[in-house]
Amino acid sequence: MSLVCEGFERQAAATARGLGFDGLPLALMRGHVDSQQYDDMIASFVEHTVPQVIEGLTRLVDDGEAGVAEPSALEVAASGTIDELNVLFAERGWSDGLPFVPPTRDRVEAFIIPSGHDPWRKVGVARPSGRDITVWSVAVNGVMAGCRPEHLPVLLAIAEVFADAHYGVEHSGNTTGADPLVVLNGPVIGDLGFNHGQGALREGAAANTTVGRFVRLFLRNVCGFTADEHDKATFGNSTRVVLAEDEAALAEIGWPSLCADFGFESGTDAVTIGRINSGLIVGSVYGSSPEEILPYLADGLVRVTGWDLTHVYGLGQAQYRPLLVLSPVLARVFARAGWSKDDMRAALFQHARIPARKFEQLIGEWSNLTAGRRTLTELAEKGLVPPVFAESDDPDRLVPIVTSPDKFLIAVAGDPNRTNAYAMSHDGPHGDWTAKAIDRTYSQDLVCRVDNRDACS
Repeated sequence: MSLVCEGFERQAAATARGLGFDGLPLALMRGHVDSQQYDDMIASFVEHTVPQVIEGLTRLVDDGEAGVAEPSALEVAASGTIDELNVLFAERGWSDGLPFVPPTRDRVEAFIIPSGHDPWRKVGVARPSGRDITVWSVAVNGVMAGCRPEHLPVLLAIAEVFADAHYGVEHSGNTTGADPLVVLNGPVIGDLGFNHGQGALREGAAANTTVGRFVRLFLRNVCGFTADEHDKATFGNSTRVVLAEDEAALAEIGWPSLCADFGFESGTDAVTIGRINSGLIVGSVYGSSPEEILPYLADGLVRVTGWDLTHVYGLGQAQYRPLLVLSPVLARVFARAGWSKDDMRAALFQHARIPARKFEQLIGEWSNLTAGRRTLTELAEKGLVPPVFAESDDPDRLVPIVTSPDKFLIAVAGDPNRTNAYAMSHDGPHGDWTAKAIDRTYSQDLVCRVDNRDACS
């Protein structure tokens, strides 16, 4: 059985179902534990929660209490006019509230056919909901989002990220409301019309916008992230459109693409996804050398980082990986001076620092997410953070916001004639950066090969 706080009952039940424990008994803890006096919390726990624990551990659960009936893939779940369907889907939590393309069987089949995929091929399992991720379920949400059939390989790569345990899609509904950012690399950007220039990260370019919308619909309809189930965001973020890197600018200055940080060669069609807590524009950066402009960029990374430091130690360990997006003109300043991405990361590691006192407040005193509220010196002595965090015991010494230089991620996109950057904080293991290749070759799913009389399909 599981202990849950008030307001999380439906999320707990849905999570249990996704993990194969449908009907798992729950014991409710009243109120928010961080806002209660200790004695009041214990008294309430003994009076109200302990009896539920005893009942949950001793009562035989009837199989009839578990199980949620859902329509099959080809079952007609709704019918009506476009206006009626928009109302019905919104009422049932199947849409994001915006007008959508009805995913009729004909539309979904037409979406899949050009790429040759087997509609029923299983990509993986949506860990939060326990639902199978199939080519068909991906296509359904792609149709709803307004994507084109040629986008399907991109959507399938995104679905593979969500099926990967490393990403941790089951954490997508946590209370801080972080949302996935899809970063796109490779020739697919130009071939399918993704915008990488002026207005990057803004709605308007159909490819970036519709694929970004697909992510939200897929999380909602396949992974179960609705307010009735997994989504417990206190404050949500708007849907993030796809960020496509400026591959031409990267090739010109000799820097690798973002996907290269995750094992892919530059020039590979790939998606890289991480959950972003918040973002900050670093505007009108002034200077003609790396030494002049780097402190401003480092300051942006510091300013966007707060409780996220609990992913350096606390909620996660050495898992905080903030992203800095540079406009091409800024990236050229560094490259022209002979700096590589690694050189820039090393410099950010030295400049993006805060007082140790503030770091300790953010991971312990203010957030209550570090057991024992130990100092950085104590954590370093136990090997829980690197020695750089304990070079002295001066509470005002400056310490880095990541555990090593390679934790900084750097992408290049945006208006090529403006000196702006964008700093983004990261939700650590609650959506860890994960990359997958995009396969745009015609699928062999349904092709039967004959070799030496042996047939396979």
